[in-house]
Amino acid sequence: MKISAIVTYSLLACHIHAAPSRFKQNIIHGPGAHSPRPNHDNRSDEEYHSVQTSYSSTWSGAAIRSPPEGETFNSVSASFVVPKPSIPAGSPVEDFYTVAVWVGIDGDTFQNAILQTGVDLTIAGGRVYYEPWYEWWPDHSSTFAEHLAISPGDVVKATVSATSSTSGFAIIENVSTGKLVSEYLTSATALAQQNAEWIVENYIMGPSPSLGHHTPLANWSSVVFTDTRASTQRSWLDASNATVVNMAQNKKVITEVTIDGSSIIDTYIYAGMVADLKSDDTS
Repeated sequence: MKISAIVTYSLLACHIHAAPSRFKQNIIHGPGAHSPRPNHDNRSDEEYHSVQTSYSSTWSGAAIRSPPEGETFNSVSASFVVPKPSIPAGSPVEDFYTVAVWVGIDGDTFQNAILQTGVDLTIAGGRVYYEPWYEWWPDHSSTFAEHLAISPGDVVKATVSATSSTSGFAIIENVSTGKLVSEYLTSATALAQQNAEWIVENYIMGPSPSLGHHTPLANWSSVVFTDTRASTQRSWLDASNATVVNMAQNKKVITEVTIDGSSIIDTYIYAGMVADLKSDDTS
């Protein structure tokens, strides 16, 4: 039975709940899977000549690939308006669809560890779920001990702070409600504190990155990261210093990312079905 994705989403958008247990386990928000420039059959040649643009099969957004000489990143933050995810046009309505929005330290050029926090957006079982989480990759992500209600249209501020290469904090604040949650993390896997990121991700679900699979990607319409800040001990940078990362899968460019001053505009542009995409085949 075929049902319009637009009609289906209008029903889904009425329900906002904490994520079911199966979406709180075995979720991995991993490092950027860099890919060569796609054979761009859904983009024009001219759009590929922007300065400082890279491609990933799992990430879109922007990344600063090194701090000022002699310094390391100890904090990354940004605010964004929580979007309403939808089922991509023509995709089966009975499946679940997900996307993650987060900020992090490391994971771009340094991929041994990532300190990150953000919000997962999931469409499943006739409902839409918004789940704040934190993660010190390569460990799985975890939900905060204290529940934080998030609704579409809320302004959320996400912050990660490294107190050392193996310890730090993750903070999600719902600016619209004045509530926040935080978590202190430690890890045996040290950060290099060389990268700062603001990312929309097609994440992995499974017991490990090698045994997991990328979840069907939801259409997030647009995410705008504002007030971007990547701090060191002596200075700070914003997204105007970052490299654009566009998501591309199975020779299809899925996103259009632009940087406007200190803001990052990350727009889902793919018009095809999710079934036509494969995150492990981008070239």
